[in-house]
Amino acid sequence: MSDRLPGFFEGTEMPTTGWWDALWPDPAAVLRAVRFQRDIDAVDLCCGDGWFTLPMAKVARHVLAIDIDRQFLELARRRLTLAEVMNCDFVEGDAYGLDKLASQPVDFVLIANAFHGVPDRLRLAQAVHRTLKSGGRFAIVNWHQRPREETAILGEPRGPKTELRMSPAQTIQSVEAGELRFAELVELPPYHYGVVFERAPS
Repeated sequence: MSDRLPGFFEGTEMPTTGWWDALWPDPAAVLRAVRFQRDIDAVDLCCGDGWFTLPMAKVARHVLAIDIDRQFLELARRRLTLAEVMNCDFVEGDAYGLDKLASQPVDFVLIANAFHGVPDRLRLAQAVHRTLKSGGRFAIVNWHQRPREETAILGEPRGPKTELRMSPAQTIQSVEAGELRFAELVELPPYHYGVVFERAPS
């Protein structure tokens, strides 16, 4: 739907109806695994239709949901409105401009199922670094570097092209170059991992 938008990251289109909830039946559990905490200020970067935005907002003090696609943002807004969760702002914008889109430093930035498509990962990591508070955390949920035909959901291969997938080591190297410190690697079965980074306390 949106892969022709300028700035849209390759291989990050939202899935067709049905398999997202088959893959992530409990998005709140994913957030717990990457150490998302209660009562914080957070950003859901490349938020898509808000699948992770809603459980983030249910426990956070405030969430900023950012996506370059207006249609995705509207879906996310509708998801939170139906759940009567109101502590979230929705901003249309380029992920590289994160530090300008966020009005103040935050405790946590999440990017799920999109980092593999980022052309300039150093630039994004630097933008996240500028956005985080001292001691703030950046979590990446990424597809494992497995052939696409091996990551079947509801009987069909799913996820980004094989050549776009990154190993945990590649993800860590990309982000550490932006002066964020590796903190933790967690497995997110069946096909993902999470990497958590920290902005060093000043």
